[in-house]
Amino acid sequence: MPGENLSRDEARERAELLSVDGYEVVLDLRSAVDEAEPADGPRTFRSVTTVRFRAAAPGASSFADLIAPSVNSVTLNGRELDPAVVFDGARIALDGLASENVLVVDADCAYSRTGEGMHRFVDPEDGEVYLYTQYEPADARRVYANFEQPDLKAPYRFEVTAPEGWQVWSNGVEESREGQTRRFAETAPISTYITCVVAGPYHYVTDSYTRGDLTIPLGAICRKGLAKHFDADEVFLVTKQGFDLFHEIFDYPYPFGKYDQAFVPEYNLGAMENPGMVTFREEYIFRGKVTQASYERRANTILHEMAHMWFGDLVTMKWWDDLWLKESFADFMGSFALVEATRFDQAWVTFANSRKAWAYRADQLPSTHPITADIRDLEDAKLNFDGITYAKGAAVLKQLVAYVGRDAFLEGARRYFKANAYGNTTLDDLLSVLGEVSGRDMAEWSRAWLQTAGVNALTPVVTCDAGGRVTELAVVQDGDELRPHRVAVGLYRLDPDGALVRYARAEADVAGVRTVVGELTGQEKPALVLVNDEDLTYCKIRFDEASLTTLRSHLGSVTDPLSRALCWSALWNLTRDGLMPARDFVSLVLAHSGRETDVGVLQMLHAQALTAVTRYAAPDWREQGGKVLAACALQELRFAEPGSEHQLTWARFFAAGAATEGDFQLLLGLLEGSARIDGLEVDQELRWDFLLPLAAHGAIGEEVLAAELARDDTASGKRHQVRCLAARPSAAVKDQAWAAVVESDALSNALVEATIAGMQQSSQRGLLAPYTEPYFAVIERIWADRSIQIGMDVVRGLYPSLQDSQATLDATDAWLAAHESAAPALRRLVLESRDDLARALRAQACDVAAAG
Repeated sequence: MPGENLSRDEARERAELLSVDGYEVVLDLRSAVDEAEPADGPRTFRSVTTVRFRAAAPGASSFADLIAPSVNSVTLNGRELDPAVVFDGARIALDGLASENVLVVDADCAYSRTGEGMHRFVDPEDGEVYLYTQYEPADARRVYANFEQPDLKAPYRFEVTAPEGWQVWSNGVEESREGQTRRFAETAPISTYITCVVAGPYHYVTDSYTRGDLTIPLGAICRKGLAKHFDADEVFLVTKQGFDLFHEIFDYPYPFGKYDQAFVPEYNLGAMENPGMVTFREEYIFRGKVTQASYERRANTILHEMAHMWFGDLVTMKWWDDLWLKESFADFMGSFALVEATRFDQAWVTFANSRKAWAYRADQLPSTHPITADIRDLEDAKLNFDGITYAKGAAVLKQLVAYVGRDAFLEGARRYFKANAYGNTTLDDLLSVLGEVSGRDMAEWSRAWLQTAGVNALTPVVTCDAGGRVTELAVVQDGDELRPHRVAVGLYRLDPDGALVRYARAEADVAGVRTVVGELTGQEKPALVLVNDEDLTYCKIRFDEASLTTLRSHLGSVTDPLSRALCWSALWNLTRDGLMPARDFVSLVLAHSGRETDVGVLQMLHAQALTAVTRYAAPDWREQGGKVLAACALQELRFAEPGSEHQLTWARFFAAGAATEGDFQLLLGLLEGSARIDGLEVDQELRWDFLLPLAAHGAIGEEVLAAELARDDTASGKRHQVRCLAARPSAAVKDQAWAAVVESDALSNALVEATIAGMQQSSQRGLLAPYTEPYFAVIERIWADRSIQIGMDVVRGLYPSLQDSQATLDATDAWLAAHESAAPALRRLVLESRDDLARALRAQACDVAAAG
C-alpha cells in the first residue's frame, strides 16, 4: 500500500500546476463473463482514458495515477512513452508538459473482489455476474488513469462496452447505443472519487420527480434475485420527499440530471453519493420482516446521500482535511430531513441514541482528532471516515443551528452553494458565509468546536432549601478543552400516575468550569435533572446522585422518547467510562427496557447489554449475567404483542444471548416447527439469526448448515453460512477461518467480514487464545499486501480483544514499541483496539469492586 499512497503536499503541488479540462473513459467489460479464469494473474478489463489538461508551467513534470496489472501504451501530446519506464504500478510519470496537454493511457485493469475499484460479483443463486464501482477516497485509479484528488475536477464522458443482455449506467444519461456499446452524456465538473459505472443484468424500476419546470428521471436498481423483495415504491417516496425539502431549503435546483439509486452486493459502505448514480449496500433491501428502525435507517441513508448532491458533489472540499464539509452536513441533513419531510418524525431520538454513541466512542480514542482533521495522505483519509467526521460533526452542526438560528444556517448554506458551485472549498469559505448571515463570531466558534478534539461532560449540582426549593442549580463542565455549550436544562418530577415528566425548562449558555442557571432558582426540588435536554449540544451527560436514584426506579416512566433516550445514552457512557458497574447497567435494562416504546432505542439497549456482559462485567459474573439477560429476553418475547416489531426485536435478542440448553432447545424447536410463539414468523433471515448461536455453542453441525444453505442458496445465505461455519466451537474450525482470512486472499470482502465475525465468539475465549501471538506477527504483512479496506477489516477484526487481560495490553504495547516506523494508519488501528481493551479492563475492575 505505501507505493499507492498520495500525500497532501504532493496533491497541493499538482493542483497548483495542473487544471483538467475533461476525461473520456472507454471501458470494455465483456471479459466479466468469461467462463475461464486467467491462468496467471487477475481477471482484467480494457480501460482507455484520454485526459485533456493544462499546465501552468510548460516544461514541468507531474504524474497521473493508475493502479493496474499492465499498461499497454501511454501517449502524451502524441509522444509515445514506454510504460516500462514511466509506469511504476501506481503512477505514470509525465515529463516535459506543454501548456495544453492530451494524455492517452491504454491499460488492462483488474476486477476487484474487495469492494474497491470495479467490483465483480457472481451471484451463487443464478450464476449471473454483476459489476459496480466504488472509489472513495482514491480508487478510481483502479479503473482508469486520472489525477486522483478531489480538487482537480473535470467533466467526464464514459463509453462502456458490456456483455450481451446487460444494462449499464453511469453518472450521465445514456446518449447513444451501438451494439453492445453505450455512450453517456458528459457530466458537470466533478471529482474522480464520485464517478461511477454500474453494469450487469440488474432489475431496474423507473419513476420521475417533477417540481415546476424541473423533471428528474428516477431509477432504482437491484440484482434480479432480490427483485421480489425490492420495495422500490418506498425508495421513490423517500427520494421525492427529500427532493421536495432540499429544493425548498437550498434554493438551488438539483444539478446532475437523472437520479438513479443502485443497491449492490458486497458493498463496504452504507452508500456512496455518486451524482446521478448513487450506490447503496443491498442489505437495505429487506428479505424478511424488519422493524421500523430498519426502514428509518435506510431512509436516513437515502437522504444523507441526496444531501451530498449539494454538500460534496456540487461543492467539494479541496483535500480530505475538510472531509467534514460534506460528511458532517450530510449526516445532519439526513436526520433533519427525516423529521421535516418523512413519516420518521422521531429521527432525532435515533440520532441521540445511536449516531452520537458512535461519536462519543471515537472522540475518546487515542486517535481522536478535531472535526477539521490533519490528513497527511490517503491512508489517513481512509481511516477518517469515522464517528467524529460524521456523527460528532453532525452533532456540532445541530449545536450551530441552535447558536446562529435555523434561518441563518440555511441562508448560509444557500449562499455557500451559489458562491462555490462546481468548485472546491475549505473551512474558511463556509465560516465566512455563516458569519455574514448570522452576525456571529464564527472564528471563535470554529476554534472551540471544529479545531479541538475531545468531549466534555456536563454535571448538574443542585442545592435546595429546607422547603424543597432550588436555591442554586449549576452546571459543571469537565474536559481537557472547555467549550461554550447552548443547553436546555430540564427538571422532572413524578406525577400522580407515576410518570416522570418535565415541569420546568431553561436554556443557558454554559461556559467555563461552572455556570449557574439562574432561571431555575425557586423551582420545586427535582427528582431528575437532565442537563442536555432536547440534545442541543454535544456532550456526555452526567447525573447528580438524586437523579441517578430516580432513574434506577423510574427510568421507564420518563414519558418523552428523546429525554428517555438521552438518559439511556448517559447511563451507557457511565458504564463505558467505568463509573457505573456493568451489572448495574444490565439491571436497568432488565427493569426498564420492556417499557421502551422506540424500537430503535430498544435494539441499541440490547446490543449495549450484551456488550456489558461480554466485555465490561467481572469475568466471574459473565455466565450469570448472560443467563439473566436471556431469561429476560424470553419473558419479554412471550409477553410482546404477537406479530409486533417489538416481538421480533426480543426474538433476535433472545437468540443473540441464548445461554442454556433450554434456550437452544427452544431455538431448535422454533426452527423445526415443533415450538411456536404466537405471532412470531420465523422467516429466512430470522432462521439464520437462530442458527448462529446454535452453531457457536455446538448444538448443530456442518450438515445442518449445509442443508440451510440449500434452502437459501443465495448471496445472503452464503454469507450467513460462512459466518455460522466459522462460529463452531472447534480448534480446527478456528484454524481454517484464520487461514482463509490471513493466509489467502481468495475470499471476497463480504466473506472476509463474515468469516471474522463468525470466528470471534465471546463464548470461545479459550479457543481464540492461541491467535494472539500470530496476530501481531502478521498484521504488518497484511497491511502491506492487501488493499486498505481488507487490511482494516483484518487488523480490527482479528485483534485479540476477547483475551481481556493485562498480558494482551503488554503484547500490544510491545508491538507498538517495536514498530514505531510502521504505517501510521496501521498503528492507529492497533492503538484504537488497545484503547478499547484498556477501557474494558477498567470497566471490569469497576464491576469487580461493586461485587465486593
